[in-house]
Amino acid sequence: MKEKACCSAKRNLFPLSEKETINVPFIPVPNHPKHRDNLINLPGGEFLMGTDDKDGFPTDGEGPVRKVYIPPFAVDRYTVTNAEYQEFIQETGYQTDAERFGWSFVFHLLVPEQEKKHVAGSPQNTPWWLAVNGACWKYPEGKSTSIEERLNHPVIHVSWNDAIAYCNWSGKRLLSEAEWEYAARGGLIQKKYPWGNKLTYKNKHLCNIWQGEFPIKNTVKDGYFSTAPVDTFEPNGFGLYNVAGNVWEWCQDWFSADHPNADLLQNPIGPSKGTEKVMKGGSYLCHQSYCNRYRVAARTKNTPDSSTGNMGFRCAVDL
Repeated sequence: MKEKACCSAKRNLFPLSEKETINVPFIPVPNHPKHRDNLINLPGGEFLMGTDDKDGFPTDGEGPVRKVYIPPFAVDRYTVTNAEYQEFIQETGYQTDAERFGWSFVFHLLVPEQEKKHVAGSPQNTPWWLAVNGACWKYPEGKSTSIEERLNHPVIHVSWNDAIAYCNWSGKRLLSEAEWEYAARGGLIQKKYPWGNKLTYKNKHLCNIWQGEFPIKNTVKDGYFSTAPVDTFEPNGFGLYNVAGNVWEWCQDWFSADHPNADLLQNPIGPSKGTEKVMKGGSYLCHQSYCNRYRVAARTKNTPDSSTGNMGFRCAVDL
């Protein structure tokens, strides 16, 4: 497949960005994870990670297929919701990167008319993203908008830094990329999607991705123009919801297109340093004609301080 950029946007490629790094404040880790009822225990074991599928992007480092061992761990069945993130903010007073910078990226067709005067521009390489002053997790499309009717939707406009801060507060952590892919496969072996190799089943849509002509027209055949509630569609074989589409999910790892060479990789966690973090799962903006990264093995990356209207996360804990 011809290589195309991811549908997300990077903060450091836009002139409004500040140069200094924003550090995550220390938040004490509780003795017991919050929202334990969301957790699913996974047995771990060996699985085949990555793909050599012709639909993949080799330069993303999707391949080669490699055997990986994952120890047992527990993972949230849903991505973190607006309600859960709001609880974290109210308890800690944490300020997200989008709030500190004063803006975040909103998809152009989602910007309300009254917010267009607050648009500061768009990145050259991803012009469908508009930098909207005031956009953040609680004002998803600008300050005239709200999460009030979207409390069960995934939190968005959260950077990797913001995800880590939430994890510290909740007593959980981000998944490694290997853990994420193991969990997303739901016990299936080398299937393209969490449910198999066909995108739809009897013309039924199984995930929230772009339908129509990206980025101009979304026919909304799957039922959602933007984010969907976190429990939408059927879960995979392990009970996880929306591991394909809806929102990109931050992983713990620094991104690299190269992978260690071994007969069996033991719980790999990526390189020790880097400039961008791994994201998995695709989003409501992914489309076969462009991004096509809602496949289980697909991956992309972004800087730890970047935030957009299609980026979220889910959590895990050790067992």
